[in-house]
Amino acid sequence: MGARFTLRCHTTVDDSPPRLVFETTPEGPCAVLHGRWTAAHLADALHWAALQRALDRPQVSDGSCRWDLRLMQHLDHSGAQLLWNAWGRHWPQNVQYRDGQRAILERVARFSVAPPPPRPTTVWSLFLQMGSGVHGAANHLVGALRLAGQLLLDLVQFARAPVKGPWRDISGHLYRIGATALPITALVGFLIGVVLAYLMSQQLRQFGADAFIVDILGLSLIRELGPVLAAILIAGRSGSAITAQIGVMRVTEELDAMRVMGIAQGFRLVMPRAIAMAVAMPLLTVWTTLAALLGGMLASDVAMGLTPAYFITALPKAVNIANLWLALGKAVVFGVMIALIGCHYGLRVQPNTQSLGEGTTASVVTSITMVILVDALFAVVFKDVGI
Repeated sequence: MGARFTLRCHTTVDDSPPRLVFETTPEGPCAVLHGRWTAAHLADALHWAALQRALDRPQVSDGSCRWDLRLMQHLDHSGAQLLWNAWGRHWPQNVQYRDGQRAILERVARFSVAPPPPRPTTVWSLFLQMGSGVHGAANHLVGALRLAGQLLLDLVQFARAPVKGPWRDISGHLYRIGATALPITALVGFLIGVVLAYLMSQQLRQFGADAFIVDILGLSLIRELGPVLAAILIAGRSGSAITAQIGVMRVTEELDAMRVMGIAQGFRLVMPRAIAMAVAMPLLTVWTTLAALLGGMLASDVAMGLTPAYFITALPKAVNIANLWLALGKAVVFGVMIALIGCHYGLRVQPNTQSLGEGTTASVVTSITMVILVDALFAVVFKDVGI
């Protein structure tokens, strides 16, 4: 026979909210803390608002208030951090506490982060931002010049020993950059030609100068719009792919493996892409220009009644052949420049996905901007060629 005993325990926990009471004493104002200053109680919006109003009093900010923490029922690190911030992150002149409370406050004081420095004035901040931008641009410029110089050295080495060159890489990039871009460049070029022909036909018909549409379309498409349009499309399509490919190699540590094995990154990564881009861009320029001329020719026939036979016959007389050579020269420059910019940003990618996305975006924006700037430079330098 055994006896059965039942033990009943009843514990009463005082769950009073945190409070801050200001008392007037002969020594001056005194802040007496009551309740449980814990994270669970401070999370209550009403308790938090009441404490914030109490801590914003002038007696707290000017440091003339004494502090009494001995009546607090419980204090954790959240409550200690709130007090430490209210004290301006330094110990007040007169504070009374228990030993356990002092240990928590000292731990919070030791590991608290210093407040951020005051923000500089507007003029000084603008000056610092301008200096940071200039420093970043100079850094990119030096890296681009170093990459271009290394490309020249690699081309000399490739010319001396073409048998040992990366022909398979060049052919692969030539296919991906050139052949796979034919449909999109033809479609965009055809639509641009149609739009230009319709817009110009409405204006030329007012002056009875329908025949001059061949001159305007031929000169604008062959000399300017063909190379620029193809370069912008390739910069957004293939330039971003170059940056992403090299950036992924950085993320997966393939570039580090190439460096360990002694494989020259410029000879195997930069040079094949630059050569493929230099070869593909003139061909794509001619292809895009032909598609645009075809669209303009068909739109001229529909809108103005100019037959395709007349368009084909009048085009060589209206546009000098020098304009075509100038367009092909610009296309080569655009191609090499897009390849170098894509490789430059790809090699600067950090081993994380955020840097990969930022590098790809910066590569596309920089490539398109440089294409437009270089085209404007060509227009100024060669303004008397083919006109």
